Amino acid sequence: MKLSQKLTAEFIGTFTLIFAGVCSICANAGLVGIALAHGLALAVMITSMGHVSGGHYNPAVTAGVLAGGKISPSDAVAYIVAQLLGGVVGALAAKSVFPETVVQSAMLGTPMLGPGVTMATGILMEFIMTFFLVTVVFGSAVDNRAPKLGGLLIGLTVTMDILAGGSISGASMNPARTFGPALVGGYWDNHIVYWIGPVLGGVIAGLLYAKFTGKEGVTA
Repeated sequence: MKLSQKLTAEFIGTFTLIFAGVCSICANAGLVGIALAHGLALAVMITSMGHVSGGHYNPAVTAGVLAGGKISPSDAVAYIVAQLLGGVVGALAAKSVFPETVVQSAMLGTPMLGPGVTMATGILMEFIMTFFLVTVVFGSAVDNRAPKLGGLLIGLTVTMDILAGGSISGASMNPARTFGPALVGGYWDNHIVYWIGPVLGGVIAGLLYAKFTGKEGVTA
C-alpha cells in the first residue's frame, strides 16, 4: 500500500470524526448523542478504511502505535500531519453548515474543561481515557490474534469515554479533534491539555501492550 493512499485514508477518517463530532455538539445532541456520533463515526470509518492505513485518525493512536513499534517514525509524522489537516477541514466544513450564533455558542465543538476542573485533572482524565482507547486499538486491531471487530470495539470505547469524561475534560482523546476546531474557531483555552494527556496515554498503552500484555500477538 502506498503511503499516499494511507495518508488519504487518514485524512478522510479524521475529517469524518471531527465533522460528525462538531456537528453533534453544534446541534445540541446531548451527551449520549455526542458520544454516539463520535463512536459511530470511528466505527464506520475504521471498518471501511482500516485495512488501508490502520484506521488511526488520531495523533495519540499513531504515537501509541509508534511506541509499540508498528509504524516507522517518518510514516508516523506523515500520519499526524494528515490527521491534523483532516481535523481542520472537518471543523471548517462543520462551521459552514451552522449559523455563526450557533458556532459561537457551542465554541465550534472544541473540547473544554468542565467548570472547576483544573488542567492537571483534565490531563489525567485525557490520559486515562486515551490509555483505554489505545489499549483497545492494540487488542482489537493491531494484535494479529485480534477478533475482526476492531472498528466496532474502538467506536464503543470512544462512546464509553465520552459518556464517562465528557463533562470533565470534553473527552477529546485526540489532539486532532481539539486542534481542528481550535484553529478554525480560535478557541485555545487549555489547549496543551489535549496534547499532553492523550499522547502520554497513547504512548504508555502502546508500550505496555506491545512489550508486555500482548507481546506475542504484536511481535509475531
